[in-house]
Amino acid sequence: MPYLRIETNVELDDAKTDHLLSAASKAIAAELGKPERYVMVQATGGAALMFDASREPAAYVELKSIGLPEGQTQPLSRFLCVFLEKELGIAPDRVYIEFIDIPRKFWGWNGGTF
Repeated sequence: MPYLRIETNVELDDAKTDHLLSAASKAIAAELGKPERYVMVQATGGAALMFDASREPAAYVELKSIGLPEGQTQPLSRFLCVFLEKELGIAPDRVYIEFIDIPRKFWGWNGGTF
């Protein structure tokens, strides 16, 4: 159910991408209290991305999930910024995060919906 998309201008080789995907999948499952079996993570590096008129490391992140409580977005924002700083060296003030709570009937999987 949770889908995390990370788009960054930081270059990611295959090894770094694999590590980032694995670490993010485990971390998001733990933070949301959801089984990792349902977590999907996408990471795109080397994006043409400018933030604050600078090409310094930056990221745009989307986190979509069923039942994403509004009260959880602040701690999730903090968590994701710390995670990206640790994993990719991106300063927290160079990250935008979009949180989306998806109704069950609008999230398809395995030929049906949740």
